[in-house]
Amino acid sequence: MSPIKTRRDGGILEVTLDRPKANAIDLATSRIMGETFAAFRDDPDLRVCIITGAGEKFFCPGWDLKGAADGDAVDGDYGVGGFGGLQELRDLNKPVIAAVNGICCGGGLEWALSADIILAADHATFALPEIRSGTVADAASVKLPKRIPYHIAMELLLTGRWFDADEAKGWGIVNHIHPASALMDQAWEMARLLASGPPLVYAAIKEIVRDAEDSKFQDAMNRITQRQLSSVDILYGSEDGLEGARAFAEKRDPVWKGR
Repeated sequence: MSPIKTRRDGGILEVTLDRPKANAIDLATSRIMGETFAAFRDDPDLRVCIITGAGEKFFCPGWDLKGAADGDAVDGDYGVGGFGGLQELRDLNKPVIAAVNGICCGGGLEWALSADIILAADHATFALPEIRSGTVADAASVKLPKRIPYHIAMELLLTGRWFDADEAKGWGIVNHIHPASALMDQAWEMARLLASGPPLVYAAIKEIVRDAEDSKFQDAMNRITQRQLSSVDILYGSEDGLEGARAFAEKRDPVWKGR
């Protein structure tokens, strides 16, 4: 039985990690996840992805330590997209929403951080406990100090302590908190909102954000205005690039075609 369950509705893909008992990720699962997200990236009819965990207790605790004890190497073949299939997936220019439905720690938190928007159930808890198992939360060590205050990021990385959804929201790790019973409805509501938007603009936003992460402001702006980013070049020469202005002038809702 596959550890990944998918549900497709219009332009939205829901991906559920379903690997009892705790939704931990081993090498084989990571490779399946990578194939799933690469297919989402490459399908022109899909616009938004929701990721979540099966059950009510675990979103994902990250790396399967039992699998590691049985021989899965921590530096093994995670497949396309790296661990969990998302954090190193190239050219993923579509929005991803994480619906954190429970315990979210270690590589599971890194998986959530690979999303663009994070929603959490009110009972969700978070941690980066790698320090206790003698390893490093590598992706979180790269991402967190850029997203939240440095001293808070370092505290979480160096102590591995647990924190709740309210604290996660306070530091900006989580966008919104919802009752557990409403979490997936809220995730789908957000996904439908995004799916109704302009896909070429989303692609340009995501590529600009990635490109500008380590760039000086003027260098990034020059690449944008000179159409050196492929998604920006496509947008500026597209039908959708004109549709917004036409719709405004004609006092109607825009019809985005993705071309």
